[in-house]
Amino acid sequence: MWGRAGRDLRCRRKLRSPAPAPPLPLDNDDLLSDILLRLPPSPSSLPRASLVCKRWRRLVSAPAFVRSFRARHRRNAPLLGFFTHEESRLSFTSTLEPPDRLPRGPFSLELEGRCRILGCRHGLVLIVNWIDLYFLVWEPVAGDLSRVAFPPEFRDGGSAVFQHAAVLRAPGDVHAGEDLSIPFLVVLVGSDTTVTRACACVYSSETGVWGDLVSTACPSKVPMYNPSTLIGSSLYWLLGPTMAILKFDLDRQFLVVIDAPLHNCLYSMFRYWVMPAEGGGLSFLCLSGYDAQLWMMKMDCDGISGWVLGRTIELDKLWLNSTEELSPLIVGFAEEDNMSFLMTSFGGVISGIMVKLNSTQFKKSFGVKCLGIHHSFASVYTSGIGIDGGHAGAELLHNT
Repeated sequence: MWGRAGRDLRCRRKLRSPAPAPPLPLDNDDLLSDILLRLPPSPSSLPRASLVCKRWRRLVSAPAFVRSFRARHRRNAPLLGFFTHEESRLSFTSTLEPPDRLPRGPFSLELEGRCRILGCRHGLVLIVNWIDLYFLVWEPVAGDLSRVAFPPEFRDGGSAVFQHAAVLRAPGDVHAGEDLSIPFLVVLVGSDTTVTRACACVYSSETGVWGDLVSTACPSKVPMYNPSTLIGSSLYWLLGPTMAILKFDLDRQFLVVIDAPLHNCLYSMFRYWVMPAEGGGLSFLCLSGYDAQLWMMKMDCDGISGWVLGRTIELDKLWLNSTEELSPLIVGFAEEDNMSFLMTSFGGVISGIMVKLNSTQFKKSFGVKCLGIHHSFASVYTSGIGIDGGHAGAELLHNT
């Protein structure tokens, strides 16, 4: 009896359908998308992923995925290259190696003769028309171009005179719905008509209005040529002709003038730059011939801040030839990588080099077409995937 029951039980077990195998992790679109979001933010990442199969291309080309990819990597966006102003256009030079080297086309912009570039930050380019008194805020990756009129105080008959400006992403911005534009701030700085006070005000693209004008006594005159430097939540401009540094605190909305390390010296083009110190804080770069001095702002035991010479780098002993006629000049600075753009000559040919002076790490050389500021540009470029459109992805992967 038990033998027959045992045989029946074994038969029923054989007839029972096996339990279905659990789905593989990569069969789940949500999980796979979350994994793909972790790809590095280099321009070739998504085009490469899209070539794996139709399913991967569908996932990485979805507008919602592209928005999430940009938002995830926005804080560590790679340095894509730099802009220079050549005649009546902004010209872009990619500093990346293939397959990430970018085409010039999507990053070129024709300008009126009255316009000039002031700086780049957070994937945005700031341009000023100093005759008609308005700014253009250009987002090359998305193709957005916004026009912002000067506030009344800086227009004809106003109490202030324009000197410089900076653009940056609005704090805590997120993309909502299908709106892909970056909420931004424009910080305009200038002086009163007697050039004894520096002043500033902030425009928000989210409200569409300028904030109140703030000012501070400024013993130095306020001509500015170098772009601003963002350190923490403060913007810094180098003043002249007797050198000083203008600081604008974005959180507390106030201006202050700080003595430069060489405050008794006259400002000289392409020799000085305000930059972030290693580990945070304020630093100052001075080029004298082939010597690069890095000064640091330190606080003593009494809580008083002052400048201390951190180190002196002898550039001719690293990779520069001191027998050349042209000693190094500072033509730009990339905040994202703490990378200085220096211009010098090699074998009688004018060239540029990228170098991290804090670590004396030589990056690469680049061609120099004109003597002027090279405005570094960092952003998350998705190379023709999804909302970018076009065939940039194919161009990027052509040489892989």
